[in-house]
Amino acid sequence: MLDEIGRGTSTFDGMSIARAVVEHIADPAKGLGCKTLFATHYHELTELEGTVEGVKNYNIAVKKRGEDITFLRRIVRGPADDSYGIEVAKLAGLPGSVTRRAHEVLRALEATAPKTRWNRWTLMPCRSTTLRRCPAR
Repeated sequence: MLDEIGRGTSTFDGMSIARAVVEHIADPAKGLGCKTLFATHYHELTELEGTVEGVKNYNIAVKKRGEDITFLRRIVRGPADDSYGIEVAKLAGLPGSVTRRAHEVLRALEATAPKTRWNRWTLMPCRSTTLRRCPAR
């Protein structure tokens, strides 16, 4: 089990490290070729399901009600349909004033971000259409 490989670095460095680790773990010819639970915040890595043999996306099912969410404690096939960092912060007990302000900052960042299909998660463009926020597969 690997959790948050590449955190604590710049976005590009971290994502590069995480991708290289996934490729190394998944490929029996070049690396380990073993099954691994790999948790990541890099939504861009979900595109590896279509390019790296053996990679499969799963996420925790969520019920949404406006800005409130409930994690359903059920693992479902496919990539996450959204980023839930602020909602998780609220569940972790951050003050309402902090999470409300975080939503304001997020909306401002999204409004000024380059128009790419990754706006909700990152400012980096993507060539993949595998995420649920993108057009369906």
